[in-house]
Amino acid sequence: MNSKLIEAMAELDEDTVLDEVQKMISSNTAPLDIVADLQEGMSIIGKRFEKEEYYLSELIMSAEIFEQASALLGENADSGSSKFGSFVLGTIYDDIHDIGKNIVGTIMRSNGFDVIDLGVDVSTEKYIAAIKERKPKVIGISCLLTTCFDNVRQCIREIEDAGLRQDVKIIFGGGPVDEAAGRYVNADIVCKNAQQTVDYCKKIMGVN
Repeated sequence: MNSKLIEAMAELDEDTVLDEVQKMISSNTAPLDIVADLQEGMSIIGKRFEKEEYYLSELIMSAEIFEQASALLGENADSGSSKFGSFVLGTIYDDIHDIGKNIVGTIMRSNGFDVIDLGVDVSTEKYIAAIKERKPKVIGISCLLTTCFDNVRQCIREIEDAGLRQDVKIIFGGGPVDEAAGRYVNADIVCKNAQQTVDYCKKIMGVN
């Protein structure tokens, strides 16, 4: 464990993070150990976000620093670095908004999840195929258009009809999404930001 790297990540000190990662690479530290330290720093950031010591801008910045640090590790960065299993997400069909989805994907990845991003305008068939193939415990459906709420509802209904609903929790998120919309589409939970998504998924995975 490199406490200096963990602290630098938590403090959003980009220069120190990249410098420490480079030093650890030079000393032949295992990539997974470096990733673990980065993820520990991200966990601290998540707690600070919950306490409103950090805000969305800091959360986005932390993800960018994490991505830069991971890039230094090259192709070994993602090898076996998933601690909490797969997380499938996408933007529902007929909606092509992706900024919020991308932020959630990056934050989830930097917190130790194997993120399968299906993209935008995602059909129900793609969700079902991903659930069957990757067997995630949680999937995320993003929607920025209220006119597409019915699409989300139909998608969830078809996941249930396919016999997959009992094996997966469904997160619903997006700018106009509220608790009433969550109930309407029959989602398990509405998450308004990336950190809520991380916390919920860790809970489902049995992680404190």
